[in-house]
Amino acid sequence: MGRLNWVDVETGAVDNAIGQANTRESFAGYCGSTNFFGLLTIAVTNSHIHPHKGSKMRIRQIALVAKDMQPVKEALFGLLGLQEAHIDPKIITFGLQNVVMALGDTFLEVVSPVEEGTTAGRLLERRGGDGGYMVIVQVDDLASEKERLATTPIRIIWQTDSVRAKAVHLHPKDVPGVIASLDQMIPPEAWHWAGSEWPQRKAQFVKGICGAEVQTDDPTATAEQWSLAYAHPIVRKEGSPTLSFGSTEVRFVAIKDQRGPGLRAIDVITTDLSKVLDAADQQHLPRQKNAVEVCGITINFIEHGPDGQ
Repeated sequence: MGRLNWVDVETGAVDNAIGQANTRESFAGYCGSTNFFGLLTIAVTNSHIHPHKGSKMRIRQIALVAKDMQPVKEALFGLLGLQEAHIDPKIITFGLQNVVMALGDTFLEVVSPVEEGTTAGRLLERRGGDGGYMVIVQVDDLASEKERLATTPIRIIWQTDSVRAKAVHLHPKDVPGVIASLDQMIPPEAWHWAGSEWPQRKAQFVKGICGAEVQTDDPTATAEQWSLAYAHPIVRKEGSPTLSFGSTEVRFVAIKDQRGPGLRAIDVITTDLSKVLDAADQQHLPRQKNAVEVCGITINFIEHGPDGQ
């Protein structure tokens, strides 16, 4: 999995992770301070983000968190037309279980705590149930992205670097809403968090994740922080500040429920909408037209992505 699930972003454990991942002590006081937005303005003015000339990027994986894994897994398997998915046995070390589902060559992961005291468990408590957890954006040159991030006030709280996969997770106070990650795969068409057999385990009714919607107290300010983190400009789509990553996007909206900031929805391109909606109805999943609620988020099933594909 290679994920931040075991790093506590609410206690001193995160400070230790930051110290290991980023030795630039001058960043230590930026989180939650008024200096952040001043530095954000400076960074934008100095053209750190417009235009982006580094890695090609796209959303490659979304992670959700569930209190009870089995019913969520069954609901998603039926809804998406899945028979098999990857389970990482090593994740038990961190008090979690998971399942990683292949939606075309993008991935939907669900994690669930099996021990007390996990960050995932605290997120479940804070948001009052299942919901979104991570947005993972694939890059093709993580080294250059890390060099760029080092010129910003954004802190790295966890990182891994192996011959097959490299990743960094960003501090959720610097890049709020969900845990944001930049991941590089070698080769780029692989996705080692999903094992090696995912091409034979793809969902039958859908072909990929193409969008994520993050609700927040201040959509514009949050979009600016994400824009700095990913070096992508903000565009307006139907009034919402949005970051476009090739054929995928992350948009930011005002909070629409009582659960606070977090991942509210994802967009999934379907190859057979009628089968998806039939599966939703057979499982009695709440839905409004093509939007189905499962695991504390809304999945918007669409026929074309932001790029028309």
